[in-house]
Amino acid sequence: MAGRYRLLLENAQQLVLVCGRGEEYLRREDAGSAAVLREASLVVGLDGCIKAVGQADVIRNQFSGATFERIIDCSGKCVLPGLVDAHTHPVWAGDRVHEFAMKLAGASYMEIHQAGGGIHFTVEHTRKATEEELFNTLKHRLERMCRAGSTLVECKSGYGLNLETELKMLRVIERAKQSMDIGISSTYCGAHAVPKGKTATEATDDIINNHLPKLKELKLSGEIHVNNIDVFCEKGVFDLESTRRILQAGKDIGLQINFHGDELHPMKSAELGAELGARAISHLEEVSDEGIRAMARAKCAAVLLPTTAYMLRLKQPQARKMLEEGVIVALGSDFNPNAYCFSMPMVMHLACVNMKMSMNEALAAATINAAYALGKSDTHGSIETGKQGDLLIINSSRWEHLIYQFGGHEALINYVIVKGKVIYHNERCGTMSSY
Repeated sequence: MAGRYRLLLENAQQLVLVCGRGEEYLRREDAGSAAVLREASLVVGLDGCIKAVGQADVIRNQFSGATFERIIDCSGKCVLPGLVDAHTHPVWAGDRVHEFAMKLAGASYMEIHQAGGGIHFTVEHTRKATEEELFNTLKHRLERMCRAGSTLVECKSGYGLNLETELKMLRVIERAKQSMDIGISSTYCGAHAVPKGKTATEATDDIINNHLPKLKELKLSGEIHVNNIDVFCEKGVFDLESTRRILQAGKDIGLQINFHGDELHPMKSAELGAELGARAISHLEEVSDEGIRAMARAKCAAVLLPTTAYMLRLKQPQARKMLEEGVIVALGSDFNPNAYCFSMPMVMHLACVNMKMSMNEALAAATINAAYALGKSDTHGSIETGKQGDLLIINSSRWEHLIYQFGGHEALINYVIVKGKVIYHNERCGTMSSY
């Protein structure tokens, strides 16, 4: 097939498709085994989309007359879809390393919150930070996520809690969308906490009457494009009725519902999300059995965050029960000042060890299902013809090393590719990492 193309990856020891039949998501019965081609190649076109995937000799013959901007020999290596991080809070100033010692000494999340720490500490520093300062730290954090294999990241606001700072955060995310290669799904999370001096009802009214109309206006003018709406539905924060009002108002202006629920207390968030047609709900450590069944029926993704349960010493989300009930299980890093993790390979490892997921299930949860949770599984999350050419090349003969090597991704990930363009090349990956 003559013509000019952006990228040829050839002779991969393993090429991990994840999906092979255009699936939007994988439930338990399909997530248990990864679709893998051996001695395979793929081609990415000038438009950044995958043009062909198949056995190396077939691709070689099919594209014998073609020219490529770049060819990478993947002999002895594995090619996987770029990882998708379905839940992060990457825009903020003022870290909370001092709170880690408090947590280790036994202080709970809510005790730290009530003592003036937690979200309110970060809000204070984020309000003071300039847009340029916030952008520079976001850029640095996204680059670290990219080096750990993430090619699509959900990014929330939520450390402003007033309209001015929330918009500042969303402008920073929009700037990153426009100027960086990594994919971004942006989330308005103005209901992350109740601002000091307001009741939850007053905060809810402010969001519905002021924040959301302004977001709609900025979307229509093309200044800011927000994808999702989020609320921290929790005891002592936003109750079920306030959450319902905010989420419905966001849905009414075209935002996908993707919110925090059932984390510290059973709130019936899962039931509410299923009723409202939520695309995804995160956390779910305290989800009810009925909530699990409701999410399965509604095809509402569960974005599980094993780092949060690990760092806050919470009980682990019931991943196995969710999988058995037919819930679409996705994963996220929950990167934030309270759970400082950039690495989806480490998230997958924790999901396997602490939540008893298989490696195949964890990979599906960090690729196609995480993409589904963001409404992006038509373009991201698997290696299929027509999808965006977001890819990882790892220096190992078996893909499972990406999960098995806990914290080993820095020496394992050889290339990170977005739309067929190499955005990270780790030249230190010169020797095999499978010993």
